[in-house]
Amino acid sequence: MTTLRAFWRALRASWHVLRALWIIRTEFPRLTPAQTRLLLREWTRQMLRILNVELVVHGEPPERGPLLQLANHVSWLDILVMNAAQPSRFVSKADAKHWPLLGTLVTAAGTLYIERENRRDAMRVVHRMTDSLREGDILSVFPEGTTSDGSSLLPFHANLLQSAISANVPVLPVALRFVDSRNGAPHDAPVYVGDTTLIASIWTTLRASHLRAVVRYGEAQTFQGRDRRTWAEDVRSEVQRLLDLSPMDQSAASRD
Repeated sequence: MTTLRAFWRALRASWHVLRALWIIRTEFPRLTPAQTRLLLREWTRQMLRILNVELVVHGEPPERGPLLQLANHVSWLDILVMNAAQPSRFVSKADAKHWPLLGTLVTAAGTLYIERENRRDAMRVVHRMTDSLREGDILSVFPEGTTSDGSSLLPFHANLLQSAISANVPVLPVALRFVDSRNGAPHDAPVYVGDTTLIASIWTTLRASHLRAVVRYGEAQTFQGRDRRTWAEDVRSEVQRLLDLSPMDQSAASRD
C-alpha cells in the first residue's frame, strides 16, 4: 500500500509540475510581480498537499522587501516549503537548474544561481543580489552552502551577506525543520545529504507518512556596524535558537 500510495502521489505531482510549466509558458509574461508571487505560493502549497506534507508556520512571514532571509538547509523541499510560507527569490547552487522538471520551475521563480567553487562568480552574484534588494525584493539564501542532516547547523558562509550591507537592508533568520506530526521527532524522509541522490530523496518523501514541515521566523536584524563574519555568526546563533524551540509548540502558528 505504501508503494502504491507513493506512485499515486508521484503521478499527481508530475501532473502538477507539467501544469506549472504550461502556466509559465502561457501566463507568466502577462502577470504582475504580485500576481506571480500569489500564483507561486498557491502552487507550492498545493504541491505540499499532494506530497502529504503538512506546513506549520511560526512567526510572521515578511509581507514585502527589501529583505534578505537566511535559513538552514536540509532538503530539496526547502525551497517549496519557504515559498509556500511566503514566496521569495532564492540564491541556489547552479546544479539546481538542471534538476529534472523542478529546475525549470526554480528558474522561473527568479532564482539567482551561483557557482560556489568560483570566487569570482560569488562576487557577481553579490552584485546581482544587491541590485535585487535595492529594487525591493525578498531574497533567500542557505548560508551553510550545502544541505545537512538537520541534527546540527554547519558554519554560515558570510560572503553573500555583503549584499545586505551594500544595500543597507535587514536580514531575517529562518529555521526549517521536518518532523513527525505525531510527536515532533525529526523526520528524515526529505533529508538530501551525503550519497543520497535527488531521486532517492524524492522517492523517500513520496513514501513518507506524518511528515510536517515547520518554518519558524525570527526577528529581522539590521547591520549595526558589524562586519559580515560577525553578522553571519549572530544570525546563525539565532537560527540555532529557533531550531531549539519545540516544533510542537502551537502558539502563534498557522497551518496549511
